[in-house]
Amino acid sequence: MIQELKISYGHLFEDALINDILHVGTFKEVPARYKLMEIGDYVRGMPLLVSGAIKVLREDKEGDELLLYYLEQGDTCSMTMTCCMGQTKSEIRAIAETDTKLIMIPIRKMEEWTAKYKSWRNFVFESYHHRLNELLQTLDSIAFDRMDERLINYLREKARINKEDIIHNTHQEIAYELHSSRVVISRLLKKLEQINKIELYRNHIKILDLS
Repeated sequence: MIQELKISYGHLFEDALINDILHVGTFKEVPARYKLMEIGDYVRGMPLLVSGAIKVLREDKEGDELLLYYLEQGDTCSMTMTCCMGQTKSEIRAIAETDTKLIMIPIRKMEEWTAKYKSWRNFVFESYHHRLNELLQTLDSIAFDRMDERLINYLREKARINKEDIIHNTHQEIAYELHSSRVVISRLLKKLEQINKIELYRNHIKILDLS
C-alpha cells in the first residue's frame, strides 16, 4: 500500500505526511458500480484515490441525475471536504466508475494537517480550484453546447476514464447522466452510428472515431 500511495501522492506530500496517512487512513478496495456515497449521508472521511475512477453525480427534485465530474488517481473530492469541515450531509452521489482503490482520511485530521503541512494545504486549495473549474465546464456545457456535442464529449471521457473504446452503459444510463431522455440519446447515438462514429450493440457501444 505504501508504494501505491507514494506513486499517487509522493510528488505532492512529504514523507512525514505520507506516514501520517498510512497511520490513520482506512484503505478501501471497491468494484465498479459500487456506491461510495449517497445524497443525504453524513460524510465521515475524505477520500484519496490511489487507483481507478469515481463519478460524482447530482440529483434534481424529480430524481434525475447529472454527471458533474470524475475523480481519478491522485484526486480527492472538494464537495466531500466541504461537508466534512461543516459536518453537513452530502449533496452528491459518488459511484465507482471502475474498480477503485482509495484511502479514507478521518475528519479530525483534515484541519490538523492543514495547519501542520503546507503540502496538504496546497493540495486542498488546488483540489477546490480544479473541481470548481470542472463544475463551470459542466455548467457551460449544459448552457451552451448542443446535446449531440455533450454526448460526444461524454463518450470520449468515458473511453478515456475506462481506458477502452467500449462503453458499457445503456442508453437510459447515459440519458440519466446527461440529464436527458432515453429517446433523445438513442436518436443521437443512431445518428453517430450512421456516420460511422460508433457501433451500437445490445449491451455496449463501440467507439470508432470521435475525433
